[in-house]
Amino acid sequence: SLYVPEYFSQSAQKLSFYSWYGNAKLFHFRVPEDTVLLRWLLQASRGKGPECTNMEITVHFRYGAPPVINPLGTRFPANATIRPSYNISMALGSAVQNTTFVNVTTPAAGDWFIAAHLPEAAGRIEVKGFSTPCPYMFQADMFVLRLTDVPVLEPGVAMPQTIVSSAKPLHVKVFIPKHAAGMRFELRSCVTSQRKACAMRVVLGSITLPQSFQRIITCTGNGNCSLALDSPPWEKWLQIMVESLSTADANVSVEMLASFTVCRPGSTSSFINFSSLNQSQTGPRPGSTGAAGSPTLPSGEASRNASDQRSSCLQSQPVVREDLDVVSVRYRLLNGPSVPVHATSPTLLLLNLNTGMDSGGSLVVSLLLNKTSVSLGNATVVACVSAASPVLSLNATQNCSTAFFQGYPLSLSMSSAEATLLVLYPQTDDWFLSLQLICAKGQGDCNAAEAKVTIFAYLTPCFNDCGPYGQCSLLRRHGYLYAGCSCKAGWGGWSCTDDTKAQSVGAQNLATLLLTLSNLMFLPAIAVAVYRYYLVEASVYTYTMFFSTFYHACDQPGVAVMCIMDYDTLQYCDFLGSVVSIWVTILCMSRVKKILKYVLFLLGTLLIAMSLQLDRRGVWNMMGPCLFALVIMIAAWVYHGVKRRHCYPSSWKRWVFYLLPGITLAFIAISVYAFMETNENYYYTHSIWHVLVASSVAFLLPPRDKHKKPWAWSQKLTCRYQICQNDREELYAVT
Repeated sequence: SLYVPEYFSQSAQKLSFYSWYGNAKLFHFRVPEDTVLLRWLLQASRGKGPECTNMEITVHFRYGAPPVINPLGTRFPANATIRPSYNISMALGSAVQNTTFVNVTTPAAGDWFIAAHLPEAAGRIEVKGFSTPCPYMFQADMFVLRLTDVPVLEPGVAMPQTIVSSAKPLHVKVFIPKHAAGMRFELRSCVTSQRKACAMRVVLGSITLPQSFQRIITCTGNGNCSLALDSPPWEKWLQIMVESLSTADANVSVEMLASFTVCRPGSTSSFINFSSLNQSQTGPRPGSTGAAGSPTLPSGEASRNASDQRSSCLQSQPVVREDLDVVSVRYRLLNGPSVPVHATSPTLLLLNLNTGMDSGGSLVVSLLLNKTSVSLGNATVVACVSAASPVLSLNATQNCSTAFFQGYPLSLSMSSAEATLLVLYPQTDDWFLSLQLICAKGQGDCNAAEAKVTIFAYLTPCFNDCGPYGQCSLLRRHGYLYAGCSCKAGWGGWSCTDDTKAQSVGAQNLATLLLTLSNLMFLPAIAVAVYRYYLVEASVYTYTMFFSTFYHACDQPGVAVMCIMDYDTLQYCDFLGSVVSIWVTILCMSRVKKILKYVLFLLGTLLIAMSLQLDRRGVWNMMGPCLFALVIMIAAWVYHGVKRRHCYPSSWKRWVFYLLPGITLAFIAISVYAFMETNENYYYTHSIWHVLVASSVAFLLPPRDKHKKPWAWSQKLTCRYQICQNDREELYAVT
């Protein structure tokens, strides 16, 4: 055979600390058919700055679907199937780069996924620009070695083959047809070139991670050696590897034979299928249904169908796949949501999940037993959900497994009439739901009993839409889409159902009240601004107080939420008001001429609005206007000091009782905002930020002009005299 190497690569991704599935970086590869060796080249690196420390990277592998991981140790939702992923760790210590190889022999063809992430996130809220995070990069490359001319083993035909040496195993493949109930593989007529006893190892199937169900047998002697498989995967190539265990370099000649046991499905008339499909779309037509509302058949065809059902090994129910949206599918039974279940043969439903874009969601199968339909009181309906092939024998000893897949069992009885199964990230394949009625020993005639089971099956991006304390996010890696839940208010878990660290409703209400009512501390600043005739500044503070209050009322993670408009609009207005408030306050302190001050007000606001649109969370959106305004203020104060030939402001009381307290409050507020906020303490540290900033504004606003008096309505309403002001000479004239 000719071995052909192939190489696949994807661009490197920057890793993140883990808090939800969106932090894991996903790599999607497709392994071609007839691959005998798969080698992953994993490369991890980190930056060289002082902020970079030793780190451990966790890498998960899975065949058919993205890995189901749980680095935080949280609880999964009820009825969910959890099979831990296969993972390795890569350490980044003194060396800034780590290269690791992972080999997989005889891998399964199809989709393979790799997910990589850093340890759990610390929860600290970092302001963009204040600190430089260390970059941790990860890249995965795939090398494959595949055969170009694998011999095909035809069913029922013995094929002679020769193993040249123990270092060169023999690879063959056989195609498994649909409705194959079993397969038998046999080796016979084994002869060695040195006339010694044969010793061979036979491996059936391919490796899949995290679980592999390869079947291995060891054959010794010259007699026949065989292996039987129940429920092999339908309509797939089965890889078979035979290698010699002999230490001597001798040729081994052997004959291979594969035979199948075919399961004859019960015939469901095409007339029923097309008639049901037509009725579901256009409604029933007069004269097309019987008294019970089901399509009527000729008596001969109905009797023939009944005879086929008694002699068949399974009863297949027609199912229509209805695509609703991205990673959203509903399965509709043409003969109604209820299906009959018997004891003689299982009832089978096909759930098609082989489009390649269905593995990024969650498969939900819900069963409901109609208690009035079961004539035997102690009977049990046993169900099994499996991939690639169905389980065709559901008795008391069956463990819901096929030849190469461990299925998910369900059970219904009179005491427990409901059952639900949740499969997280189901692998790309044809899925089957098998149901059969099981009766206790010595309990009447079980063959005549029938149970009615209502089935609801669908594929959803996020189970239960992540609940009230989560947000379902659609994630993308190149052209592949998958979904994940981002939890809030202390909730965790795959579907945000783990309430171990959840905030109580009282704590959520307290957080909302603190973050919203703390903005009322702008009222003293507004009052001081109005009292000192700074009406433009007072308008800006009012705008900031209003939008900050309602932004934080909308930004809450729990149930105490109120949004008066779109969230993004509220956030933008809050950020804009905060930066503009700092801008106008510092310019007001500079005491420049009014015309220049208002021009700077307007021009600065326009530039701030533009910068926030470019990068809303950048630190320079706040620091840039602050520093520029401080330069203007210092220049103006120096100008006033030189002109008056003494320090400006000249009053020591102004420095001691207003400027120094205001500057101290502002520095404390910046320290809290930049270095102390975390996800856990956000609601009170950010409230402290509101209080400190608003209080500092009230202290920092300069006094009003000396020739202006406070608001006095008695002077405004006088009829005898009119006070005229001359700004230029600062004199008063009475007329």
